[in-house]
Amino acid sequence: MDVRQVFGTNVRRLRLEKGLSQEEFGFAAGIDRTYVSGVERGLRNPTLLLAEKFARGLDVELSELLRRSEC
Repeated sequence: MDVRQVFGTNVRRLRLEKGLSQEEFGFAAGIDRTYVSGVERGLRNPTLLLAEKFARGLDVELSELLRRSEC
């Protein structure tokens, strides 16, 4: 799994754990819903500034979004 897929999988998992739709999360984080969708599917390559927005929107450290699953 490349880093885009790792990042997107973590964003999706954390967003769902918080009970947020892509639209709700995007609005709260200031990121377009279609961009959130592309990131979650591993199709988009967010800049560091956007990655930080994702982390802040999910209330986690950026490193959490880059952490590979132990499984």
